[in-house]
Amino acid sequence: MKTLQIDQLDEKDEEIADALISLGMSRNVAMALSYLQNTNAAKSVDLERAARLRQPEVSIAMRQLKERGWISERDEKKPGKGRPNKIYSLKVDFGEIIAQLEKQQRTSADELYAKIEKLKELG
Repeated sequence: MKTLQIDQLDEKDEEIADALISLGMSRNVAMALSYLQNTNAAKSVDLERAARLRQPEVSIAMRQLKERGWISERDEKKPGKGRPNKIYSLKVDFGEIIAQLEKQQRTSADELYAKIEKLKELG
């Protein structure tokens, strides 16, 4: 019998994911991003196990992160037959991701404030 060591998200990672979710990010994307910020590169199967996501959820989350330009993706051929493994890594520093999220939240708050001011003027 083989023994496997599976990385899991710790308390701090869970807290990071919760904070990302509170900013409007989906749970799957937040869990995947929280895991990736601690690793240089991760296989799709590692993300599934560590973030407790199913394969389609990982694919969707990675597509969303890739659209934002935050991750890079490459294929790694497995020995023998079969599909290659997808390897994901952060393309930008996690601090830059936080800065982008902060800017997005500020813009949202400013738009909301402008709408409230308009309502005050109309009322």
